[in-house]
Amino acid sequence: MNGPLPILKFILLSLMVVGPVLAQPRGGGGPVNLRDLNIPIPTDIVAELYQKECAVCHGETLRGGAQGTPLVGIDLQHGNAVGDIAKSTADGSVERGMPAWSSVFDEDQIWALSLYIAEQRQGTNLDDFRYNAPLVVPKGVVKSEHHNFRVETVIDGLDALPFGIAPLPDGRILLSEKRRGLSIISREGTQSDIISGAPKAYDDSFNFVGQPMGLGWMMDVALHPDYVENGWVYVHYGDRCSDCNEMSNRSGQPVSMNKLVRGRIKDGAWVDEEVIWESSKETYTLMPEIAAGGRIAFDDQGYVYFSVGMKGPLEHIGIQDLTLPYGKIMRLHNDGRVPEDNPFLDDPTAVPAMWSYGHRNPQGLEFNVERAELWSSEMGPRGGDEINLIQPGLNYGWPLISKGVNYDGTPITFGEVLGIGFDPADMVQPVVDLTPAPAVSSFIFYEGAQFPKWHDNVIVGTLRATDLFRIVLNGDKVVHTELLLEDVARFRDIEIGPDGSLYILLEHDSGGQIMRLVSTVAEAAVN
Repeated sequence: MNGPLPILKFILLSLMVVGPVLAQPRGGGGPVNLRDLNIPIPTDIVAELYQKECAVCHGETLRGGAQGTPLVGIDLQHGNAVGDIAKSTADGSVERGMPAWSSVFDEDQIWALSLYIAEQRQGTNLDDFRYNAPLVVPKGVVKSEHHNFRVETVIDGLDALPFGIAPLPDGRILLSEKRRGLSIISREGTQSDIISGAPKAYDDSFNFVGQPMGLGWMMDVALHPDYVENGWVYVHYGDRCSDCNEMSNRSGQPVSMNKLVRGRIKDGAWVDEEVIWESSKETYTLMPEIAAGGRIAFDDQGYVYFSVGMKGPLEHIGIQDLTLPYGKIMRLHNDGRVPEDNPFLDDPTAVPAMWSYGHRNPQGLEFNVERAELWSSEMGPRGGDEINLIQPGLNYGWPLISKGVNYDGTPITFGEVLGIGFDPADMVQPVVDLTPAPAVSSFIFYEGAQFPKWHDNVIVGTLRATDLFRIVLNGDKVVHTELLLEDVARFRDIEIGPDGSLYILLEHDSGGQIMRLVSTVAEAAVN
């Protein structure tokens, strides 16, 4: 199998079975046209199963039929959670004339079917990523349980695929855009030119089944905790190279891998760059940055944490391997030195920076200083989105366990594929299980003056569901959830401004934008 297209086709066909589709641009040219490769769109087996076995009673669109009740638009008698639906499906209901499907379907089929029903109830269709759904910024006062607020547009018309924001002490905002790079948004809401000398971002991305993909994207941007004194800005990006390892040479295409650097911005230019972390060129792969993780967090003890998603040659390869960087959360001194108490230093073959492993696609990463805890939000496959309390040396399970299923509805069986025996009890379960998956994204623990009754609450955004939530924790238990904003757009990043307002970064086909949530009480005080 020689040449870039046969190799690419082999990888793509493999990923049709095991997870997200992989593709990347041809070296030096435009994107590969996947339709030219005659690669079929994956079939949703579980949707077909519903239509075959369930639609006759519950309707093709789940809105009920002559013999069965609706499954959407109402509260279900035995509960709305996926587990409730699965139990009801398995046990049946004699009085309603519904058979016990456990005699027909196995446990995995019942779970996948229940997840499909829950997806339809949530409105998160598998093939709708909502990049071009109506974008409606709420007008007037938004009322929530504790605080009323207004939503202000700081700037719109950005690139359709932004990634991170970092509010500066003087009211400006650092912005990273996946395909453009690093820029600054002024207090008046205008965007600067791309900062010269900053890490390069590549714009030769393309869509596959409605999902943008690319190689060599800009990811997170963050300020050193002592930024006012030292001016350090940290950038996490996909470092891209060609003809730099065996995979690149064999495919004739570029490869990439996460890289973390810091530098300073002076007179519109990136200077004083230092490499905080990079991996061996042999670990660079064809897997696009859509699943690269790419977030940055700091604690109050001088450490920087950063996430690396499933950047292996396939989405399940290398994540359970301690010698490889894929699917890991890393910890270093903020100048790049390896801490002496990192949990895997007694293994000379392990990645020295590794703090935890078994991660799929960590979309958010935050250190709660008050609790002295590191937390991560993680996107599962079909279902299985998570918010996790990250502890050193622990295994978070991917690709061996998940509350989700493969995109075609088949169960997660990567342990068998990889020949790995395991006990699920040895792996960490999520604090917050988001199944069906809303495509969880970035989050913060709120600390600020504008919304005091949200103190220490989790404010988390979603991509596919296009909602913003407030989650109240008691220790590591969820005790309350509130929907703050519904059906707005894809929430990509959330940060707290110097005055305690919430800055929200949206991505949308019409152009990304930054919004600001401002308390009406704080607004009145200013006026």
